[in-house]
Order: sequence, then structure tokens, then C-alpha cells
Amino acid sequence: MVPPEERAPAAPAAAPAPTPQSPAIASQLLCLVVDDSRVLRKLTRRVAEGIGYTVLEAENGEEALTRCARAMPALVITDWNMPVMSGLEFVSALRAMPGGAATRVVFCTSNAGARDIHQGIEAGADEYVIKPFDEATLKAKLASIGAA
Repeated sequence: MVPPEERAPAAPAAAPAPTPQSPAIASQLLCLVVDDSRVLRKLTRRVAEGIGYTVLEAENGEEALTRCARAMPALVITDWNMPVMSGLEFVSALRAMPGGAATRVVFCTSNAGARDIHQGIEAGADEYVIKPFDEATLKAKLASIGAA
């Protein structure tokens, strides 16, 4: 028998490396961009991807709810004024979904009045960005809610 002080230390068991397909990783890094404007979705996608998110897109709130039911995103950046289902209706429905309360939500909209901002926050948004916006403004708003 070999004395304990002469034994080679056992190698620690290595934990499997997380993969992008792992549910925990995907939910942490998934961003849903909801806007009926393809140009604004593209701009917002570029910002979100630049800070490490995998981005999905939806053209309206109804499509966004369907995507959230499949995979709840960590972050949603949504317009307010959209066909089929408005951003306000979407955010209210998102917050009622299982897991929806943990998602960070940012409105990016031209609705700039104090009442609009209050309504958006009351519906469940964490932050509010007025259109037109630039990359620095959106990044700053995301950082202010811990999403960047």
C-alpha cells in the first residue's frame, strides 16, 4: 500500500463545457427584437449582437408571444406601434407568461410623452428609448438595467 503522502493527487472531474445549445446559455443570451420596421430590427439586432446576444426577430406582438412561448428571451426590445398586437399589449401578455417576469424589456418607440412612458413602464417595461435613437443611447439604456 502506498502512503497517502506519496500518492499522486486525483485529477478533479472536469465539468462539461457549456455549449451555445445548452438551455441555460441560450436563455441568458437570447434577445427578441420586435418591430414592424425591418430597418429598425436590423439596427437593433446589430447592437444586441454586438454585446453578445443571439437575436430573434418578430414583426408584431402576436408573433413575439409565439417566439417567447418556444424560448423565453433574457431581453426583449420592442416597438409600441405595430399591427396585429401592439407592443403595450405584448408586454402585458409577456409578463403574464411563465418566466416572463424575469425578462428585461425595453420599449423603443416614437411615443415620447410622459403619459406614454408611464404607461409603458406600468405595462412591464424596464426601460424606454425614444425613436430615433443611436447605438450609444440603446447600449446605455441596456446597461442601466443590467442587460449589457
